[in-house]
Amino acid sequence: MDNIIEAHRYIDNAKDMLREKGQKDGRHYNDKKYVKLAGHAAYTGILLALDGYFQHGKRTRKNVDWYKAELSKIDKKLLASFNSAYELLHLNMGYDGATNVTIAIAGLEDAEEILNWIEQRQSI
Repeated sequence: MDNIIEAHRYIDNAKDMLREKGQKDGRHYNDKKYVKLAGHAAYTGILLALDGYFQHGKRTRKNVDWYKAELSKIDKKLLASFNSAYELLHLNMGYDGATNVTIAIAGLEDAEEILNWIEQRQSI
């Protein structure tokens, strides 16, 4: 459960970063640096939550294909959310610095959906 709390902290930090430092101007953020940092933070939060769910420690570095393979065995809808979050948060925002607000909103919604899915399973 600690991983979920920490994951939420990462997602909240990403939201705060975009709101406070992204310099939103209409449909775009003006500061790519903070878009990249927010995307990376949110995606890291997802990985923390998934690592806690799969009970894998930080000792082994897993690539995105490992997560996709594990999620495909469990829930196809969750896999779709993960694929979307990977593309939007990690690639578009984290690497490319995509400044479109809609991309950030959609990626953060996917992140929240993944965390909520894990929370529901852990409380059972």
